[in-house]
Amino acid sequence: MKISEKNATVLPLRLVVREFKAALLAILLISLLTNLLTLTPTLYMLQIYDRIMISQSGLTLVVLSGMALFLFAIMAFSEWVRSRILVRAGVRFDERLNSEVFKANFAAALNQGKHKPVEALNDLTHLRQFMTGNGVLAFFDAPWTPIYIAVSWMLHPLLGQLSIAFALVFLLVGGLGHLLTRSSHDRAQTANQQVSNFVQSKLRNAETVQSMGMLGGLRQRWLKLYRQQLAVTGRIQDHSQRLQSFTKFLQYAQQAMVLGAGALLVIQGELTPGAMIAANVLMARALQPVQTLMAIWKSFMAARLSTQRLSRLLKAHPAREGLPVTRALRGEVLLQDLGATASAGQKVILNQLNAEIHAGEVVVIMGPSGCGKSTLLRCMLGIWPETQGRVLLDGQALQSYDKGQLGTRLGYVPQDVELLEGTVAENIARFGQVDAEKVVAASQLAGVHQMILRLPQGYDTPLAPSGGLLSGGQKQRIALARALYDEPALVVLDEPDANLDEM
Repeated sequence: MKISEKNATVLPLRLVVREFKAALLAILLISLLTNLLTLTPTLYMLQIYDRIMISQSGLTLVVLSGMALFLFAIMAFSEWVRSRILVRAGVRFDERLNSEVFKANFAAALNQGKHKPVEALNDLTHLRQFMTGNGVLAFFDAPWTPIYIAVSWMLHPLLGQLSIAFALVFLLVGGLGHLLTRSSHDRAQTANQQVSNFVQSKLRNAETVQSMGMLGGLRQRWLKLYRQQLAVTGRIQDHSQRLQSFTKFLQYAQQAMVLGAGALLVIQGELTPGAMIAANVLMARALQPVQTLMAIWKSFMAARLSTQRLSRLLKAHPAREGLPVTRALRGEVLLQDLGATASAGQKVILNQLNAEIHAGEVVVIMGPSGCGKSTLLRCMLGIWPETQGRVLLDGQALQSYDKGQLGTRLGYVPQDVELLEGTVAENIARFGQVDAEKVVAASQLAGVHQMILRLPQGYDTPLAPSGGLLSGGQKQRIALARALYDEPALVVLDEPDANLDEM
C-alpha cells in the first residue's frame, strides 16, 4: 500500500487510534441514545401545554412527569458513562504513547537542531486533555444539529429556517474569529516561548550574570521581549472580548427571535403555545454543539498542532529493537571511513577516518580546539546525529545493538559534566538498581570515595539539578565514577581532568 507524504506524517498516531475503535464506537452509540433522550424536555413541554393544561388531568401529569424523570435519569447516566469511557480511553492512549514519546524526545535532542522536540511530553498531555474533554463530545453531538433543525421545521417551516440561519451565522462568526486571531495566536506563542527561553537560560547562569554586572543589560533585553509579548497578547484579548460580546448578542437575539416568531405563529393559529416553548428549547439544543465547537476551536487547533508535532517526532525517531547484548563485550572498536558533519551536512568535521582500537588499550586523542576530538568520541558512542561510514564494536555495527542494553556496557564523561537530580549513589548507579558494592568500587576507582563520605549524608546525599553546590572537580569525579560503574567494556573520557586537582 502506497502512503502519500501528507498521510505519512500522521501514520504513527493513526495506528494507535485504531486500537481504540471499540471505545469510540461505544461513545458513538451512547451519544445516539443521549441525543435521542435530549428530545424529552421538548416532548414534555408539548404535552404539558397542549394536553395537560387543557384536560387538567392530575393523573396524566403525574404519569408524564414520572416518565420524564426516568428518561432524565437514563440521559444523565448515559452522559456519565460516555465521559467515563472517554477519560479511560484517553488515559490508555497516553499510556500507549508516553514511553515512545519519551524515547523519541531524547533521540531528537541528540540531533542538535535537525529534529527539535517542541515540548513533546506537554504535547501528549494537551492531546490527552483535549480527547477527554467536552470538546470531543461536541464532535459526537454535532451530527444531531440537522436532526434538531428538522424537528423544528416539522413544527413549522419558519422555525426551521430560523434555526438554519442562526446556525450559519454562528459558524460564520466562529470561522471569521479564527481567521482573524490565528496569526496573532502563533505570534503570541512564539513570543511566550522566547521570553521563557530567555529567562531560563539566564537563570542557569545566574552566578556569572550577577558577578559580572550583566543584570542591567539583560533586563533591558528581557523588557523588550516582554513588551512585544504583552502587545501581541493584548490584541488577542481584544479580539476575544469582541467575539464573546457579539456571540452573547447572537444568543440573546436567537432566543428573542424564536419566541417572537413562535408568538406570531400562535397568534395566527399556526402553532400551539406548547410548540412555541418547545421550539425555543429545541433550537437552543440544536445550536449548543455549534456554540461548543466555537468555544473549543482554539483548543482543537492546538491539539491538532500537537498531533502533527508528535507524529513528525515519532516518524523521525521510531522505536527500534537492536541486537541484545547477550555476552560480555571486549571493547574492540573499528572505525571504517567514518565521517561527521554538522548543520545538515554543510560543515564537515570528520572525513573518512579509519582506526582500530584493541580491547584494553588506552588511546589518547590530541589536537587543537575545534579539530573534532569531542565529535569523534560522540561518534564512537553513537550519539552524533550526522555520520557517514561505520563504527564497529566487537565486529558489530554500533547502531545494530539495543541502545538501552549497550549503554550499560559503555562509560562516558563529557566535557560539560551534568549530574541529575537524585542521590549521589543513584547518579553513580545511572539511576538503575543501586548495587552498593559496585557504587563504592567505582567511587574508589575514580578517587572520590572519601570525598563522598564527607558529604552530609554520604552516598545518600541528594543532589540538585546540575550538581547543586558541588565544585566542578567534585562533579567531574562523580561523573567519572558513573562512567566506571559496573566495569564497562569501553570508557570514553572527554577531557576528564579539566576541573580536577590532586586529592
